[in-house]
Amino acid sequence: MKKISILLLGAIIFSSCVSKKKYLALEQENGEIKSELTKTRVEKEDLENKFAVIEARVNDYNSKIQSLNQDVEGLTLENQAKFEVNDDGTVISGMSKQNMLETLEQVDPEKLASAETLKDSMNLAVQYNLNKAIDTSDLDEDKDLVIDINETVVMISIADDMLFNTGSYRVSNKADKILKKLADVINSEPSLDVMVEGHTDSRTINTNKIQDNWDLSVLRATSVVRKLQKQFKVAPEQLIASGRSSYQPLVDNNSKQNRAKNRRTRIILMPNIDKFFALMEAN
Repeated sequence: MKKISILLLGAIIFSSCVSKKKYLALEQENGEIKSELTKTRVEKEDLENKFAVIEARVNDYNSKIQSLNQDVEGLTLENQAKFEVNDDGTVISGMSKQNMLETLEQVDPEKLASAETLKDSMNLAVQYNLNKAIDTSDLDEDKDLVIDINETVVMISIADDMLFNTGSYRVSNKADKILKKLADVINSEPSLDVMVEGHTDSRTINTNKIQDNWDLSVLRATSVVRKLQKQFKVAPEQLIASGRSSYQPLVDNNSKQNRAKNRRTRIILMPNIDKFFALMEAN
């Protein structure tokens, strides 16, 4: 009996020793796991910090690339906007030249064949765009309406009988159609200055209200300006009224037909040529 007790006591002590070893082993393993976890967390934080640095660099590089792209775009636009002075004295930018070439593709080939200089080509391009904007299909372009361009100034000459009755400075209602279309072009570009010039033939005139051709030419220009302002809402600060009397004739005043050519109102649009092509394309 005593022997059995000793054996049981030994078994219990042995069992206790084994459990303690397992406990210590598990505790050591737990410590190692915790250490590994701590190491992993430190590595994760380190990677996150490195990623943040890389992301900041990427964002910085992207900003620099965007800035460089903007600089390149700006330099391209600046280069396109640079003006060239051509052999015939015509001034035009690269951008306007490109727009002009695109317009000339639509111009009548017979008219295009007659263009000998860049200025001639610019005239054709502007005439085409302005005729399209104003719709001159029902007008005689050789008699009623003549469009010309001199450097960056666009000149539109309207025959006397399109605007006024003989010897009168009051604008007739038949002028409304063409003045309305001109006003639409002017109103589309606030930077335009518009000079309205009255021109007469050489025959003298003297009435109660009109002393001479100076009076008549100025009064006609003023009448057109007032109509553009009041009826077609053109800003008055864009408008200039002037009279040239009979001193800038197109032809000699030696026939009825020639005198009719000299009686005209000239509307001068004074834009930057790039803005002119832009507003023509918009129309």
